[in-house]
Amino acid sequence: MRIPFLKRHPRVALLRLSGVIAARGGIGPGGSLSLESVGPLLDRAFALKRLQAVVLVLNSPGGSPVQSSLIASRIRQLATEKKVPVIACCEDAAASGGYWLACAADEIIADPSSIVGSIGVISASFGLEELAAKLGVERRLATAGDQKSFIDPFRPVEPWQQARLEELLTALHGEFKGWVRSRRGDRLKVDEADIFNGRFWTGREALPLGLVDGLGDAEGEIRRRFGEKAQVVRFGAKRPSLPMRLLRGAMAVVEERLAWSRIGL
Repeated sequence: MRIPFLKRHPRVALLRLSGVIAARGGIGPGGSLSLESVGPLLDRAFALKRLQAVVLVLNSPGGSPVQSSLIASRIRQLATEKKVPVIACCEDAAASGGYWLACAADEIIADPSSIVGSIGVISASFGLEELAAKLGVERRLATAGDQKSFIDPFRPVEPWQQARLEELLTALHGEFKGWVRSRRGDRLKVDEADIFNGRFWTGREALPLGLVDGLGDAEGEIRRRFGEKAQVVRFGAKRPSLPMRLLRGAMAVVEERLAWSRIGL
């Protein structure tokens, strides 16, 4: 029943997105961010009645460019459909794919010590051919298609392979740069060469560059914009059970630590 004289306070959805961005599911510790895991939470957040804004709390060192693009596109789709503003609040990091997600918001707020930026693409692997030779390990490989075995870790990298890899990375970098241009536009205050080179900054350093719009935190922004009595509806996946965390394996943990270590965290 609607009671006309009963004052309704503004309602704000707060969605926490933490972790490496990758195709495997599960938000939070031991998991990752993907469209599969994030999509349902976004749908629920934007479906709230009397919704005034969606606040994204970001804490990610990046990861898959495809999943970053898919999640960001879903955010923009829902924001346009519901005509609701989106505010991204960066915590420890919104770097690389994490910054890709931040750019889906209409405004980006960062803590002065947040790590922001890293607009670049990276590929890393190991060359094990000499180790295999020392151990007496023989590589047996058969392919149909002369480029099917691309940069095999047990074989030396050929010049054409290195050139093709750099071509792929350049293409992905172009997609990233195009997205940032489309979302940040005239708010970028320096030459593109100075910010599209993979470098990252603290939130305070990023502000005059135009990579973020202000300094602060999610709770403070909500109170400042919508008042002390704003109703905050929180969304986020629960921490996976211990068996599920174990099933995800040590390699996922190593991958996540490597992603964070690239930005010194």
